[in-house]
Amino acid sequence: MTAVATVATEDWTLWSTSARLVVTDPAVLPEARRIADAVLDDIELACSRFRPDAEVRAKAPLFPAGALVSDTLADLMRLALASAAETDGDVDPTLGNALDAIGYDHDIRLILDDGVPVRAIASPRPGWASVRLDGNRLTVPAHLGIDLGATAKAAAADRVAARIATELGCGVLVSLGGDIASAGPAPAGGWQVLVQDAPLDPSAHVTLAEGLALATSSTQKRRWTKAGRPQHHILDPASGLPAEPVWRSVTVAAETCHRANTLSTAAIVRGHKAVAWLRELGVPARLVDADGIVVALGGWPDDDRSDAPEASETPEAADAGAERPFL
Repeated sequence: MTAVATVATEDWTLWSTSARLVVTDPAVLPEARRIADAVLDDIELACSRFRPDAEVRAKAPLFPAGALVSDTLADLMRLALASAAETDGDVDPTLGNALDAIGYDHDIRLILDDGVPVRAIASPRPGWASVRLDGNRLTVPAHLGIDLGATAKAAAADRVAARIATELGCGVLVSLGGDIASAGPAPAGGWQVLVQDAPLDPSAHVTLAEGLALATSSTQKRRWTKAGRPQHHILDPASGLPAEPVWRSVTVAAETCHRANTLSTAAIVRGHKAVAWLRELGVPARLVDADGIVVALGGWPDDDRSDAPEASETPEAADAGAERPFL
């Protein structure tokens, strides 16, 4: 029988979602949590759309003429622009005003249906192509609003995992909602991850090798109504409206959580075209359609189970021994 590695886990609520930290050395868990909090606080202060004191909001009036920003915001913008370039603009960091227009202008827990009709904001020129980042000088046209929700959380998971592994010398897995990053040595048998977006969705229990990442994008979470019509938070930049919910969720594995999230978000936007696109990229991916049918690509285990351990709201790491090799 394979021995189960000793790990320590801490869970908490963050950014209206769940956070989980798992380390291979229980003695360092308190310090690992301190590091995680410091990194996450720094990222929130740089790019939260819902904090008036966040840099992306406080400096917004200065962006049309160009403004110097912190290293954190510059790094996050650089990653977001790379995501836009890789996906031909399907993941666009300039949809802040469009999200406000469809009602996502507060923390998701505070959104109410005010009865005001949806007003779509779209542009014939991709917004991200109008952004300039020269060193730490960020220039954004006045009609655009920065929203890094599609990439910053994934980048945060990468950053937290890397810093803990470097400073504490242990293996670590970080889950922020549907974004999972790992660094350092994995426990014996690899990291065990349950992939299930909603309680009634088909589940998959996979083994994640050390240093790899998963991200899940969903049309089932962060939902609200506007003038009585359902909305979700993943917008199609071409229309300024929520992407057609062809997929309930898309999960992608990659070398970083940032790239995994970039591809999973773009797959939601691309709808039916996502299958051929992801297959061409050759990445392991799992797409669950509106009827709950699973499409597995790129080496993703194709024997999803209905008897997996009970799921939480997002993919999480379990403390079990190895199930099936993944990546």
